[in-house]
Amino acid sequence: MAKEYSRTQRVADQIQKELAQLIQLEMKDPRLGMVTVSAVEVNRDMSFADIYVSFLGVDDQEKIDQSLKVLSQAAGFLRSQLARAIKLRFTPQLRFFYDNSLRRGAYLSSLIDEAIAKDAQADSDEDPKE
Repeated sequence: MAKEYSRTQRVADQIQKELAQLIQLEMKDPRLGMVTVSAVEVNRDMSFADIYVSFLGVDDQEKIDQSLKVLSQAAGFLRSQLARAIKLRFTPQLRFFYDNSLRRGAYLSSLIDEAIAKDAQADSDEDPKE
């Protein structure tokens, strides 16, 4: 029977919690802005951690790329701070990726709203006062 909550998932959750605090409190780069750590995936041998982040109020791809570059350049610093906060034999290397699920969700929501509005318009056109 498989474990319900694996060690890699526990480590990923702890890394997510600690990284969110570290980025908020320790990162002083003005190019960064508001960062949300939305997910962390750690591979089985715990050598790499893929960190998925989103940026509050940023829709420009150039700014997103710049913020990801800032985080990637600070990965060594964040990894050393993470090693102090989490007692692991080996702290995984950090790789940052943009999480576009919020943008995609907003886009899908707008498509749904548009379809509902078109249906309502079509219903009102078909049914003049009978």
